[in-house]
Order: sequence, then structure tokens, then C-alpha cells
Amino acid sequence: MARPLETDTFAALEKREWAKADVAQSYARVFAKAADMVAPYLTQAVGGTKGMDALDLCCGHGNVAATLIKTGARVTGLDFSPAMLDMARAAVPGARFVEGDAMNLPFTDASFGAVTIGFGMPHVPDPPSLLAEARRVMRPGGRIAFSVWCGPEVDTALGYVFEAIAEHGAPEIILPPGPGANDYADPALAFSALEAAGFAGCHQFLVASEWQVEDPGAPYDFFLEGTARGGALLRPQPAKNAAAIRAAVVKRVLEKHGSGPRWHVPIPAVITTAGAV
Repeated sequence: MARPLETDTFAALEKREWAKADVAQSYARVFAKAADMVAPYLTQAVGGTKGMDALDLCCGHGNVAATLIKTGARVTGLDFSPAMLDMARAAVPGARFVEGDAMNLPFTDASFGAVTIGFGMPHVPDPPSLLAEARRVMRPGGRIAFSVWCGPEVDTALGYVFEAIAEHGAPEIILPPGPGANDYADPALAFSALEAAGFAGCHQFLVASEWQVEDPGAPYDFFLEGTARGGALLRPQPAKNAAAIRAAVVKRVLEKHGSGPRWHVPIPAVITTAGAV
């Protein structure tokens, strides 16, 4: 019978994996090249402007905070990963960064005019609680925007990797129960959660983010080395399974995107935005 990794809860797995400096640094170095393409759209979606008090939740290595700072906003970033926060503080010295829990924010009510969440929704155990806390600390009329990777129903490297894991991975290696990686790409779920938290005027749009790679197996490597969820599934794989998973990803990239020598591999994102009422 398949069992979750160790006796982890979802939250424990996320905190443990993102606390690893090598995982955080690999994410920032390679995986986040696609996330970096999305960051300016999050800033635009909340109307980043000079003097705005902006809160960047699940701030990671600071890529969204960096785009907010460029607008003249006063930026606070929050994350549970000390390894990510170390990079954020070095990269964006003009922002303030706080270690904390996005579902239990250490800020007073109505402190911020905008909230961004760059790919953080699947990394907390209870995303609706995150949205409720975001609304609590926002002023009426402020805007929220969050990004989520599209699911395998579209052409995406995420689908290549997770479909290969499903086909070739060791069946005993599974994740503990938690939010789906792409749940909040679904507008019905995203809009209902936002409205329940006190937001209105929900809107969603696609960003055609991608990786430019010189190795068709790079998407496998990026998930292996620079993610919590994907890495927790890939790193324990026996060598035979790992080789089969990577080979399946290579085959999919070649089938979809030609023989190279360079590949533009899509990993599109959805941004959802709404206003605080």
C-alpha cells in the first residue's frame, strides 16, 4: 500500500524542503526564470504605484517584491522559508522581509493597499485561510493578485513532468494530502474563494511564461533540484525509475518542440485578481 513520504503532513513537507538552501537557490537560479516573467504582471494587476503599501505573500526570493519596489511602492514580503528570505533581502534591500505564516499574518487590520501572491497558493495547507488573512490586512478598495501554474490540460512542462512521474514513478512514493498544484487556476474555485474572503470583481488572465533551455531534459532537472513538491517525488526515486521519468520528459519535449538545439518550453501561468470590499 502506498504511503505518504515519511509521516509528513503537507505543511511539514513544504517547510522542510524550502528550508534547504540548495533547493531554494536552485529554484531562484533556474526554475524561477519562468516565474520572473510573471512578476511584472502581478505588480500591474494590483496597480503598483509610488507610496503604496504593498504586501508580497509567499515572497520567495523576492522577484515580485523587486517589481513592486520599481513602482515606488513601500514593500513588505513574508515567507516561511529562511533560505528564501536570505536571498530576498540580498536582492531587494529596499523592501522589508518578515518570516511568518501566511495563514496567520503578524500585521494589523487594514495595513496594506495591495497584496500579491506569486505562486504561493499551493504551498500553504489552507489557501482560503490565506485569502481571508490577506483581506483582513488590506484596506477597502485595495487589490489582490495571485499567480498559479496552469495544469496539464494545456501544453506545459509541469504536465510533462508530473505525467512522467505518474507513468514511471515508484508507486510507493506519494505526497501527503494537500492543495493541488493547479487548483486555483480554476476560475470557479478561485473566484468563489476570493468572494468568500471579502473580495469582488474577480478577473483572470493567462501569462505565456516559458523556459528557454539547451537540454530537453532540463524541465525534469528543474523540478528535481528546485521545487518542494516535485523534488519530494523525484529525489527518492530508484535510479531506474528516475531515468525512465527523465527519458519520458525528454521524449515529450522533442515531440512537442522539435529537435533543438534550443527549446522554448512552455510553463504558462494564470493570474487571478480582485478588489477588497
